[in-house]
Amino acid sequence: MSVPSKNKQSSGIRFTDIGARLRAYRIGENLQPEVLAKRLGISRAALYRAEKGEIRKIEMLTSIAEVLDVSLPNLIGAGVEYVSTGVAFFERMRQLEEDCEQIIGVFGPMSYLLTSNTYDEMLQEVFEETISESEEDKAADAHAVEVLLEILKKRKETFRLRRPLIVSLIPSGNLEGFLLHGLVGKHDLDPEIVKERRLKARYEVEKIRDLLLQQPIGVQLGIIREPVPATNFQIFRQADRSVLAISPFRLGERPNVRLGVALITSAPEALKLHEEIANRLWRESLKGPEAVAYLDMLIEKYGIQD
Repeated sequence: MSVPSKNKQSSGIRFTDIGARLRAYRIGENLQPEVLAKRLGISRAALYRAEKGEIRKIEMLTSIAEVLDVSLPNLIGAGVEYVSTGVAFFERMRQLEEDCEQIIGVFGPMSYLLTSNTYDEMLQEVFEETISESEEDKAADAHAVEVLLEILKKRKETFRLRRPLIVSLIPSGNLEGFLLHGLVGKHDLDPEIVKERRLKARYEVEKIRDLLLQQPIGVQLGIIREPVPATNFQIFRQADRSVLAISPFRLGERPNVRLGVALITSAPEALKLHEEIANRLWRESLKGPEAVAYLDMLIEKYGIQD
Protein backbone atom coordinates (compact mmCIF):
# COMPACT_ATOMS: atom_id res chain seq x y z
CA MET A 1 0.00 0.00 0.00
CA SER A 2 1.21 3.49 -0.87
CA VAL A 3 0.49 6.11 1.80
CA PRO A 4 0.71 9.38 -0.16
CA SER A 5 -1.55 10.27 -3.07
CA LYS A 6 -0.39 12.47 -5.92
CA ASN A 7 -2.01 15.77 -6.76
CA LYS A 8 -1.26 18.78 -8.89
CA GLN A 9 0.95 21.40 -7.30
CA SER A 10 0.04 25.07 -7.41
CA SER A 11 3.09 27.29 -7.84
CA GLY A 12 1.44 30.73 -7.77
CA ILE A 13 1.67 33.09 -4.81
CA ARG A 14 -1.43 32.96 -2.62
CA PHE A 15 -2.22 36.17 -0.82
CA THR A 16 -4.40 34.25 1.63
CA ASP A 17 -1.30 32.22 2.57
CA ILE A 18 0.68 35.43 3.09
CA GLY A 19 -2.05 36.70 5.39
CA ALA A 20 -2.08 33.40 7.26
CA ARG A 21 1.69 33.60 7.79
CA LEU A 22 1.37 37.18 8.97
CA ARG A 23 -1.15 36.11 11.58
CA ALA A 24 0.93 33.12 12.69
CA TYR A 25 4.13 35.14 13.02
CA ARG A 26 2.30 37.90 14.92
CA ILE A 27 0.87 35.36 17.34
CA GLY A 28 4.27 33.70 17.64
CA GLU A 29 5.81 37.03 18.64
CA ASN A 30 3.05 37.55 21.23
CA LEU A 31 1.95 40.79 19.55
CA GLN A 32 -1.60 42.00 19.98
CA PRO A 33 -3.21 43.20 16.70
CA GLU A 34 -3.40 46.82 17.81
CA VAL A 35 0.29 46.80 18.76
CA LEU A 36 1.42 45.48 15.37
CA ALA A 37 -0.96 47.83 13.54
CA LYS A 38 0.55 50.79 15.37
CA ARG A 39 4.08 49.69 14.52
CA LEU A 40 3.08 49.37 10.87
CA GLY A 41 1.36 52.74 10.89
CA ILE A 42 -1.99 51.31 9.79
CA SER A 43 -5.40 50.85 11.37
CA ARG A 44 -6.50 47.69 13.17
CA ALA A 45 -9.04 47.16 10.37
CA ALA A 46 -6.28 47.36 7.75
CA LEU A 47 -4.25 44.76 9.64
CA TYR A 48 -7.31 42.51 9.85
CA ARG A 49 -7.69 42.76 6.06
CA ALA A 50 -3.98 42.02 5.62
CA GLU A 51 -4.32 38.85 7.72
CA LYS A 52 -7.15 37.84 5.38
CA GLY A 53 -4.76 38.20 2.46
CA GLU A 54 -5.94 41.59 1.21
CA ILE A 55 -2.44 42.89 0.49
CA ARG A 56 -1.79 44.66 -2.78
CA LYS A 57 1.33 46.76 -2.28
CA ILE A 58 4.89 45.52 -2.01
CA GLU A 59 5.56 48.36 0.45
CA MET A 60 3.07 46.79 2.87
CA LEU A 61 4.80 43.40 2.60
CA THR A 62 8.20 44.99 3.12
CA SER A 63 7.01 46.84 6.23
CA ILE A 64 5.44 43.71 7.70
CA ALA A 65 8.63 41.67 7.11
CA GLU A 66 10.77 44.35 8.75
CA VAL A 67 8.55 44.76 11.81
CA LEU A 68 8.20 41.00 12.35
CA ASP A 69 11.93 40.47 11.64
CA VAL A 70 11.36 37.86 8.93
CA SER A 71 12.64 37.84 5.38
CA LEU A 72 10.36 38.91 2.57
CA PRO A 73 10.75 35.53 0.79
CA ASN A 74 9.74 33.81 4.04
CA LEU A 75 6.63 35.95 4.37
CA ILE A 76 5.71 35.43 0.72
CA GLY A 77 6.39 31.70 0.94
CA ALA A 78 9.03 31.61 -1.78
CA GLY A 79 10.98 28.37 -1.22
CA VAL A 80 11.15 27.30 2.43
CA GLU A 81 9.22 28.98 5.23
CA TYR A 82 11.09 29.06 8.56
CA VAL A 83 9.13 29.22 11.81
CA SER A 84 11.04 29.91 15.03
CA THR A 85 8.37 29.57 17.75
CA GLY A 86 6.10 26.72 18.71
CA VAL A 87 3.08 29.02 18.93
CA ALA A 88 3.55 30.25 15.35
CA PHE A 89 4.24 26.71 14.11
CA PHE A 90 1.08 25.20 15.60
CA GLU A 91 -0.96 28.14 14.29
CA ARG A 92 0.41 27.35 10.82
CA MET A 93 -0.61 23.72 11.33
CA ARG A 94 -4.13 24.85 12.21
CA GLN A 95 -4.26 26.96 9.05
CA LEU A 96 -3.02 24.14 6.82
CA GLU A 97 -5.45 21.63 8.35
CA GLU A 98 -8.43 23.88 7.60
CA ASP A 99 -8.18 23.01 3.87
CA CYS A 100 -6.67 19.58 4.24
CA GLU A 101 -7.97 16.37 2.66
CA GLN A 102 -5.30 14.04 4.03
CA ILE A 103 -2.66 14.28 6.75
CA ILE A 104 0.34 11.93 6.88
CA GLY A 105 2.36 12.26 10.06
CA VAL A 106 5.42 10.85 11.78
CA PHE A 107 4.81 12.55 15.09
CA GLY A 108 5.47 11.13 18.54
CA PRO A 109 4.24 9.89 20.84
CA MET A 110 1.08 9.99 18.66
CA SER A 111 -0.85 12.36 16.45
CA TYR A 112 -2.23 15.16 18.62
CA LEU A 113 -5.43 15.17 16.54
CA LEU A 114 -6.24 11.64 17.75
CA THR A 115 -5.76 12.33 21.45
CA SER A 116 -8.55 12.76 24.02
CA ASN A 117 -9.69 15.83 25.93
CA THR A 118 -7.83 14.38 28.92
CA TYR A 119 -4.61 14.86 26.94
CA ASP A 120 -5.42 18.56 26.57
CA GLU A 121 -5.92 18.89 30.32
CA MET A 122 -2.57 17.20 30.88
CA LEU A 123 -0.88 19.49 28.34
CA GLN A 124 -2.19 22.55 30.15
CA GLU A 125 -0.70 21.34 33.42
CA VAL A 126 2.63 20.60 31.73
CA PHE A 127 2.80 23.96 29.95
CA GLU A 128 2.05 25.75 33.22
CA GLU A 129 4.98 23.91 34.81
CA THR A 130 7.30 25.45 32.24
CA ILE A 131 6.23 29.07 32.88
CA SER A 132 9.19 31.17 33.99
CA GLU A 133 9.43 32.08 37.67
CA SER A 134 10.93 35.43 36.69
CA GLU A 135 8.48 38.27 37.19
CA GLU A 136 9.75 39.79 33.97
CA ASP A 137 8.86 36.74 31.85
CA LYS A 138 5.99 35.15 33.80
CA ALA A 139 3.14 37.16 32.27
CA ALA A 140 4.40 36.70 28.70
CA ASP A 141 4.87 32.95 29.22
CA ALA A 142 1.40 32.57 30.74
CA HIS A 143 -0.15 34.43 27.81
CA ALA A 144 1.76 32.27 25.31
CA VAL A 145 0.46 29.13 27.03
CA GLU A 146 -3.10 30.45 26.86
CA VAL A 147 -2.76 31.24 23.16
CA LEU A 148 -1.15 27.89 22.36
CA LEU A 149 -3.87 25.91 24.15
CA GLU A 150 -6.54 27.81 22.23
CA ILE A 151 -4.78 27.04 18.93
CA LEU A 152 -4.57 23.33 19.79
CA LYS A 153 -8.24 23.30 20.79
CA LYS A 154 -9.22 24.81 17.44
CA ARG A 155 -7.06 22.26 15.59
CA LYS A 156 -8.88 19.40 17.23
CA GLU A 157 -12.30 20.99 16.67
CA THR A 158 -11.52 21.44 12.96
CA PHE A 159 -10.35 17.84 12.64
CA ARG A 160 -13.47 16.45 14.29
CA LEU A 161 -15.69 18.63 12.11
CA ARG A 162 -13.98 18.07 8.73
CA ARG A 163 -12.60 14.56 9.29
CA PRO A 164 -9.73 14.60 6.77
CA LEU A 165 -8.05 11.26 6.13
CA ILE A 166 -5.21 10.73 8.58
CA VAL A 167 -2.26 8.36 8.45
CA SER A 168 -0.43 8.35 11.77
CA LEU A 169 2.91 6.59 12.02
CA ILE A 170 3.69 6.16 15.70
CA PRO A 171 7.27 5.48 16.91
CA SER A 172 7.28 2.71 19.51
CA GLY A 173 10.25 4.31 21.34
CA ASN A 174 8.17 7.42 21.96
CA LEU A 175 5.33 5.32 23.33
CA GLU A 176 7.73 3.57 25.73
CA GLY A 177 8.96 6.90 27.12
CA PHE A 178 5.40 8.21 27.29
CA LEU A 179 4.26 5.20 29.34
CA LEU A 180 7.32 5.34 31.61
CA HIS A 181 7.15 9.06 32.42
CA GLY A 182 3.88 10.53 31.20
CA LEU A 183 3.94 14.19 30.18
CA VAL A 184 6.17 16.28 32.40
CA GLY A 185 7.34 19.87 32.17
CA LYS A 186 10.07 19.42 34.76
CA HIS A 187 11.69 16.55 36.65
CA ASP A 188 11.18 17.57 40.30
CA LEU A 189 7.46 16.75 40.41
CA ASP A 190 5.64 15.21 43.33
CA PRO A 191 5.53 11.38 42.92
CA GLU A 192 1.73 11.45 43.05
CA ILE A 193 1.63 13.87 40.10
CA VAL A 194 4.00 11.64 38.15
CA LYS A 195 1.80 8.65 38.89
CA GLU A 196 -1.28 10.52 37.69
CA ARG A 197 0.50 11.55 34.47
CA ARG A 198 1.60 7.99 33.80
CA LEU A 199 -1.97 6.77 34.30
CA LYS A 200 -3.18 9.36 31.81
CA ALA A 201 -0.45 8.29 29.39
CA ARG A 202 -1.63 4.70 29.68
CA TYR A 203 -5.17 5.87 28.94
CA GLU A 204 -4.00 7.59 25.74
CA VAL A 205 -2.08 4.54 24.55
CA GLU A 206 -5.13 2.37 25.28
CA LYS A 207 -7.17 4.80 23.19
CA ILE A 208 -4.79 4.24 20.26
CA ARG A 209 -5.19 0.51 20.83
CA ASP A 210 -8.97 0.91 20.62
CA LEU A 211 -8.66 2.82 17.34
CA LEU A 212 -6.57 -0.03 15.94
CA LEU A 213 -9.32 -2.46 16.93
CA GLN A 214 -12.20 -0.33 15.66
CA GLN A 215 -10.48 0.75 12.42
CA PRO A 216 -12.64 3.86 11.95
CA ILE A 217 -13.05 5.11 8.38
CA GLY A 218 -10.37 7.59 7.43
CA VAL A 219 -7.89 6.70 10.18
CA GLN A 220 -4.86 4.52 9.44
CA LEU A 221 -2.38 3.73 12.20
CA GLY A 222 1.00 2.06 12.06
CA ILE A 223 3.42 1.33 14.90
CA ILE A 224 7.07 1.87 13.92
CA ARG A 225 9.66 -0.31 15.64
CA GLU A 226 12.76 0.89 13.75
CA PRO A 227 14.61 4.17 14.42
CA VAL A 228 12.80 7.22 13.05
CA PRO A 229 14.00 10.69 11.98
CA ALA A 230 15.02 12.91 14.90
CA THR A 231 12.50 15.55 13.83
CA ASN A 232 8.78 15.11 13.31
CA PHE A 233 7.26 15.66 9.89
CA GLN A 234 3.80 15.90 8.42
CA ILE A 235 2.51 16.03 4.86
CA PHE A 236 -0.70 17.98 4.29
CA ARG A 237 -2.65 17.02 1.15
CA GLN A 238 -4.88 19.83 -0.07
CA ALA A 239 -7.03 19.91 -3.21
CA ASP A 240 -4.39 21.49 -5.45
CA ARG A 241 -1.10 21.09 -3.59
CA SER A 242 0.80 19.31 -0.85
CA VAL A 243 2.70 20.97 2.00
CA LEU A 244 5.50 19.45 4.08
CA ALA A 245 6.16 20.56 7.66
CA ILE A 246 9.34 19.44 9.47
CA SER A 247 9.40 20.33 13.13
CA PRO A 248 11.55 20.09 16.28
CA PHE A 249 8.50 21.13 18.33
CA ARG A 250 6.68 18.34 20.14
CA LEU A 251 3.70 17.79 22.43
CA GLY A 252 4.80 14.48 23.91
CA GLU A 253 7.08 13.58 26.82
CA ARG A 254 8.96 16.74 27.88
CA PRO A 255 7.12 18.95 25.34
CA ASN A 256 9.13 21.53 23.44
CA VAL A 257 7.28 24.58 22.14
CA ARG A 258 10.04 27.14 22.60
CA LEU A 259 13.36 26.19 21.03
CA GLY A 260 13.93 25.21 17.44
CA VAL A 261 13.23 26.15 13.86
CA ALA A 262 10.48 24.41 11.88
CA LEU A 263 10.44 24.25 8.08
CA ILE A 264 7.36 24.42 5.86
CA THR A 265 7.63 23.92 2.11
CA SER A 266 5.90 22.70 -1.04
CA ALA A 267 9.18 22.03 -2.82
CA PRO A 268 8.70 18.90 -4.99
CA GLU A 269 12.04 17.30 -4.06
CA ALA A 270 11.46 17.70 -0.31
CA LEU A 271 7.97 16.27 -0.64
CA LYS A 272 9.16 13.34 -2.76
CA LEU A 273 11.90 12.38 -0.29
CA HIS A 274 9.58 12.52 2.72
CA GLU A 275 6.86 10.63 0.84
CA GLU A 276 9.40 7.87 0.27
CA ILE A 277 10.23 7.82 3.99
CA ALA A 278 6.54 7.69 4.91
CA ASN A 279 5.90 4.89 2.40
CA ARG A 280 8.79 2.82 3.73
CA LEU A 281 7.77 3.33 7.36
CA TRP A 282 4.16 2.46 6.53
CA ARG A 283 5.14 -0.75 4.71
CA GLU A 284 7.30 -1.90 7.62
CA SER A 285 5.03 -0.75 10.47
CA LEU A 286 2.81 -2.97 12.56
CA LYS A 287 -0.89 -2.68 11.76
CA GLY A 288 -4.17 -4.25 12.84
CA PRO A 289 -3.99 -7.24 15.23
CA GLU A 290 -0.16 -7.23 15.19
CA ALA A 291 -0.10 -3.62 16.33
CA VAL A 292 -2.72 -4.31 19.02
CA ALA A 293 -0.66 -7.20 20.40
CA TYR A 294 2.46 -5.05 20.39
CA LEU A 295 0.71 -2.22 22.25
CA ASP A 296 -0.61 -4.71 24.80
CA MET A 297 3.00 -5.77 25.40
CA LEU A 298 4.17 -2.16 25.79
CA ILE A 299 1.35 -1.35 28.20
CA GLU A 300 2.09 -4.42 30.27
CA LYS A 301 5.85 -3.77 30.32
CA TYR A 302 5.99 0.03 30.76
CA GLY A 303 2.54 1.13 31.87
CA ILE A 304 1.60 1.87 35.45
CA GLN A 305 -1.24 0.07 37.19
CA ASP A 306 -3.98 2.04 38.95
